[in-house]
Amino acid sequence: MRIVHVNLARGYRGGERQTELLIRALARAGQRQAIWGRAGEPLLARLGDVPGLESLALRPPYLGALTASRPGDLLHAHEGKATHVAHAVQRLRRRPYLITRRVPNRPKDGRWTHAVYRGAAHVVAISDAVANALRAWEPRLAPVRIASVTGLQPPDPARAAALRARHPGRLRIGQVGALVDHHKGQRVLLDALRRAPDLADCPVLLIGSGKDEAALHHAAADLPQVVFTGFVDNVADYLAALDVFVFPSREEGLGSTLIDAMAQGLPIVASRVGGIPELIAHERTGLLVPPGDPAALAAALARLAGDPGLRARLGAAARAAAAVYTPEAMAAAYLDLYHDIAREHSA
Repeated sequence: MRIVHVNLARGYRGGERQTELLIRALARAGQRQAIWGRAGEPLLARLGDVPGLESLALRPPYLGALTASRPGDLLHAHEGKATHVAHAVQRLRRRPYLITRRVPNRPKDGRWTHAVYRGAAHVVAISDAVANALRAWEPRLAPVRIASVTGLQPPDPARAAALRARHPGRLRIGQVGALVDHHKGQRVLLDALRRAPDLADCPVLLIGSGKDEAALHHAAADLPQVVFTGFVDNVADYLAALDVFVFPSREEGLGSTLIDAMAQGLPIVASRVGGIPELIAHERTGLLVPPGDPAALAAALARLAGDPGLRARLGAAARAAAAVYTPEAMAAAYLDLYHDIAREHSA
């Protein structure tokens, strides 16, 4: 059995990071694998050092997938375009496939998209919120839940210390995520900071890049404490330099970056939306606020800023809760599914 991962997304965001973490964990377990990715995008280059991994760069309309498929392949579609490619290979080459769905919105309506999901041997949802959206859209689906995981390397203490020195202040607050406001809610955070003048001496790091970067720079012109870092590879060092993690998403399938922050022992303020409450228990492992509510977000941040004991308690509980979200656990769950599908297909 060869597992063929298909991820044709542009850029490198949370879904691509989870694809990479799974491939690396499966490689450590000795699983035969291939990756089909979009030509010119970062994922294929990032996976170039994985032992034994076969790599194929595809360009629209992705017809190379048909000739690259082999008997014994099991395709794993990790995003939307990949699901259609996997379904086409199944129809024309009889290769089974499974789908991982990471976003909490319903797929597009249409006979073809419904057929793509019904044709999958299994559909995986990364949270109950995603699974519920899928069942509401297509009642015949029975999604399997396999959560996202953390896979950051341990932070470099010297680099974390240097980042803290570079951004001095009473408290360092940070968000990691694509600068895409309709998804990650950066404007909600900026509005919250305007309502919390007591946080003016606290640097707020927006860690990441995205299509709204220029607009957000403009929107934050009156907030000198806001720092745009751009895309960084050493996310763990930045998390280790923070005192509070903020995650004001407007929608979220689960939020793998939250797991990274939890594993780092950071107290968290996050939106009560999508799969986030499946990770963050209010008042136990973090504070939850309504999405799109800058006043509530400002109050929660101010509360953490003024209560070191609460920060320590929430951070310790978050670190303990994150211990189960490992690449090895995710790989083991997927391996069980792969073997079930292979047995069903051979029968």
